[in-house]
Amino acid sequence: MAKQPLKALLPPLIFGTATFTSQYNKDPYALDTTGLVRAALDHGIRAFDTSPYYGPAETLLGEGLAAARTEYPRNSYLLLTKVGRIAGDSFDYSAASVKASVKRSCERLHTDFLDVVYCHDVEFVSGAEVLEAIRALRELRNEGVIKFVGVSGYPVERLCEMAELVLKETGEPLDIVMSYANYTVQSERLASVGLERLKKAGVQVVPNASVLGMGLLRAGGAPVGSQGDWHPAPEGLRAVVAKAAEFCEDHGEKLEVVAIRWGIESWLKVGGEVGSYGRPGEDHTRGSATTLEGQESRLGVSVIGVSRHDELEKTMLVWHSILDGLEGGQAHADRAGRWERAHEWSLNRRHAVEMLAEEVRAILKEWADYAWASPPKGFVNTLNQK
Repeated sequence: MAKQPLKALLPPLIFGTATFTSQYNKDPYALDTTGLVRAALDHGIRAFDTSPYYGPAETLLGEGLAAARTEYPRNSYLLLTKVGRIAGDSFDYSAASVKASVKRSCERLHTDFLDVVYCHDVEFVSGAEVLEAIRALRELRNEGVIKFVGVSGYPVERLCEMAELVLKETGEPLDIVMSYANYTVQSERLASVGLERLKKAGVQVVPNASVLGMGLLRAGGAPVGSQGDWHPAPEGLRAVVAKAAEFCEDHGEKLEVVAIRWGIESWLKVGGEVGSYGRPGEDHTRGSATTLEGQESRLGVSVIGVSRHDELEKTMLVWHSILDGLEGGQAHADRAGRWERAHEWSLNRRHAVEMLAEEVRAILKEWADYAWASPPKGFVNTLNQK
């Protein structure tokens, strides 16, 4: 039997675990990560994204999944992780390191295979290093340890360059390319700069991560964990984001609510050509699927990140409301026992959010579509100095 393509397997909503780190939380071990993972599964989420670079995230996610294994066996969800980034300023894309990293991730996640493995933050290394890592991952794929291979990072241009390089040098396209903070109310560069190039390079799926711009697009501003203020956004961008947050407050909204809804809902359509057909997962809290039954068109894939149960609950309320507004959405709402006018309400909510997002973009002015430098000026891979 031929292997199903990733676009047929990956659900349109992925639970990201970058929040299970000291960047976003002062003590990630104090979070109820096991409870969050179980709640995510109960809500019908069927894919989890993590990385060895995210401190204890792989271990915490693995413990949560292991605790739920009786009801949610390994074949009921997808696992996505990464290789290559060792620390903030240390990268090792060598074949030996890549293979050792995959083995360690499998142990931490209590699994003998991984659905997707990315080369993490490819902008920090050379094209030759990326090619070495991709070839090593594909060897593991041929052994059945990995199913799909991709790259992740911040600069859209660099992601496109690496997708094109891999296709040119290996004759095989990447399965998946994940961008973060590049399709938000602040920046639409993933669509305007990257989409056509990535499609042309044969990439199947392009998930959009961090619709809050790594936490920047919130009323409270960028998150501060035990590592202090690490966010790369310059003061000018932070200042206009604060003004945008004030505008939203003046109109009875929070910037983060507008940003989450607009980012996920807009990418469902805009990212559809590099999206997925989704895979239904029964939401035990509402009695409905996380994707529309009989979904025939592809939906753009988003990665969400939460730290607390209330954040997950609010995000899933938004997600179901977004689905209510799609074609056939009222049937989705009816199956869940929600309001008979849920589809209409969702469309009205979409229009209101689009109006607010449009004004947020106007407030940002020259900071709209701004991209901070990654890697930062003067970056040196400390691994190469040893």
